[in-house]
Amino acid sequence: MSMKGTPDEPHFSVELVEGSAALRDVIDKHIHDQTLALKSAFFVADLGEIVWQQVRWRTKMDQIRPFYMVKSNCSPVVVEILAALGTGFVCSNKHELDLVKGFGVPSQDIVLGGTCKQLSHIKYAAKHNIPLLVCDNEAELRKIARCHPKAKVLLLLTTESCCDREETAIPFGSTLKDCRHLLKCARELSLHVTGVKFNIPSCCQDAQAFSRAVSDARCVFDMAEELGFEMSILDVGGGFDGSETQLDKVNQTLKPMLDMYFPFSTGLTIIAEPGAYYVSSAFTLAVNIIAKKTVARDFSGQPHNALSANDEPEFLYYMNNGVYGSFASKLLCEDSISMPLAHKEVSAEEPLFSSSLWGPSADDLDQVVERCLLPELSVGDWLLFSNAGASGLGATFSNGEEHKPPVFYSITERDWQELHNCGVMLDVRMKNFSLVPRCLQPNISEASISTPA
Repeated sequence: MSMKGTPDEPHFSVELVEGSAALRDVIDKHIHDQTLALKSAFFVADLGEIVWQQVRWRTKMDQIRPFYMVKSNCSPVVVEILAALGTGFVCSNKHELDLVKGFGVPSQDIVLGGTCKQLSHIKYAAKHNIPLLVCDNEAELRKIARCHPKAKVLLLLTTESCCDREETAIPFGSTLKDCRHLLKCARELSLHVTGVKFNIPSCCQDAQAFSRAVSDARCVFDMAEELGFEMSILDVGGGFDGSETQLDKVNQTLKPMLDMYFPFSTGLTIIAEPGAYYVSSAFTLAVNIIAKKTVARDFSGQPHNALSANDEPEFLYYMNNGVYGSFASKLLCEDSISMPLAHKEVSAEEPLFSSSLWGPSADDLDQVVERCLLPELSVGDWLLFSNAGASGLGATFSNGEEHKPPVFYSITERDWQELHNCGVMLDVRMKNFSLVPRCLQPNISEASISTPA
């Protein structure tokens, strides 16, 4: 359910998990509540994960300021807590700009991203004095010059494809040759180019991709300065999957290149656009099994309907959420969904069966997981999908209210204290929050809430 307060009351309720209680206990309680009610799918968010990701970023990437990619998860709770932690924001449309501005984020801490923007969005940015816009083509440059002549443009630099996912994606960004043309065009339009952006995807395994991108960015800086532009921002993009190992790997590659080409003495502002990094591990999605089919898998590995003594059963499970809901990212990227865990006691001796997971639509495209190994489940059982903060919430918070699973927010006492250690005070920086101790809640489903987009 959702809850709105009066202008002087908090809008969001966050459950304080006390003592030895853990996120699993919160999930257990909500599954109990939902089993007694409508058995709706729901998310549980551990806000402490977001806090600790910020701590890790400050520790390992201190020379780079994070600008959160709002489209990864535009939950108002996530946006407010990151605003309180001092991040900037990258928005892709007017709705996201409104959301971020609503939490008092200064205009200079907002980037209007995307390389194909609606005119109305550019005009909105101009009206609200949001200066930073991304661009990679002449047509977009001319739109910006017409609708937002005081804009400060970040040229998006293309990078080499370095993973299979990128090879099938639509290429964005300008080559070095195109950047020179765009710089000359911007000068003719009296438009201010202030920096360069590149983006290395998290799937990239080539350690030298960042090196080449930083080197190319230096070339664009030199070209721009020759043409009279004052360059002051380098945006190293997203591509941070949330794991500490990957963050260490990126930092080890990126830091020496930045020191070489953009030394601290230049006074340059370096930013990045982490999205999934902050939210992926913070959210868990719980779904309910609403139907079940059994087919046979013979020794050739092919499923068929007639089950004989020599066959091993394969199960098709239908869930109350699918690719037209919280699993929409599956339609864009096959490997975006984590393997689920069954929410039931399973002994070490219990057999596992080949299983596939489907949404409720009876559509052939509504296959969430093609194959996984699970114990045999029954209708009414629950599955848990971890790391659902980016893949599950991006679409959920953008669609209509009726399609949203509820989101229950929680934070442990330890993590709440760490939030205070980061300089965040509830009564000053996060006025839309109220903290509800778990032990005082007779029915958590009434105290923790889902928030409107």
